[in-house]
Amino acid sequence: MSRRTPRLLAVALATATALALGACADKTAETPAAPSGTAAAFPVTVGTLTLEKRPERIVSLSPTATEMLFAIGAGKQVTAADDNSDYPAEAPKSELSAFQPNAEAIAAKNPDLVVLSNDMNKIVEQLTTLKIPVYQAPAAKTLDDSYRQLTELGQLTGHGTEAADVTKRMRDDIAKLVADLPKRAEPLTYFHELGPELYTATSKTFIGSVYALAGLQNIADPADADGSKGGYPQLSQEALIKADPDFVFLSDTKCCQQSPETVKARASWAGLTAVKNNQVVPLDDNVASRWGPRVVDLLRAIVDATAKVPA
Repeated sequence: MSRRTPRLLAVALATATALALGACADKTAETPAAPSGTAAAFPVTVGTLTLEKRPERIVSLSPTATEMLFAIGAGKQVTAADDNSDYPAEAPKSELSAFQPNAEAIAAKNPDLVVLSNDMNKIVEQLTTLKIPVYQAPAAKTLDDSYRQLTELGQLTGHGTEAADVTKRMRDDIAKLVADLPKRAEPLTYFHELGPELYTATSKTFIGSVYALAGLQNIADPADADGSKGGYPQLSQEALIKADPDFVFLSDTKCCQQSPETVKARASWAGLTAVKNNQVVPLDDNVASRWGPRVVDLLRAIVDATAKVPA
């Protein structure tokens, strides 16, 4: 994740979500998943993209795609990743930007496949003119989007069986976490903080869907009831204090150095239920902003935190 200001972070996330809802109707998103457990044979076609042979010089301009590629066993085929691809440690992080991709700099890496997370028509056109294949994996809206992207990347890289294994493990792990949830008469409420300026994500976003799996109720939903904020509204302090969430989850611990201590020190926050009950939960910014296999870790962190509250 870029270490930009919370406002720019929210704008970037909102843009990605809007793309997932609108331009996400690109051809790659419409491609049906391959049968589970099948290995890709070449040539392979995903949407309008056809690869004649297995790519061996992949440039990933998406931290999530980088994680996915390594998870399905295609890591050795990734020769360059963007400047925010910090996981896994062996990812070939480079100077390339995912926010402002430069066709000339990308071409200099001599790729036989480029993976983008944003719908950037200009860069796609430029790379296509240079006869460089491009696969677009927009910000996921649901877990099914994540599974589909893993499946498609598996097909394109020759790791269909491994991709099927990864998605199966994700499904199984998530199902077990959900099955073990305590039964509650009333759902616990939460606020997911993107930055100290109180930008957040509603239930209509990917991150919101993960919290919904854990049975939590999002206090931010009324702030974007009409969807005009793209699922990423900014709450006022007054609205947040009035809603008095049971939990505050911080996904700004790295970018903005927020912690349970800094939250408690905020004016008027000491009386919040989440603060009084020590239910301000720090998250890993990157895990909380990506839709790859580590979404299981995110759900586990949420479930572990909330499970401590008696049903």
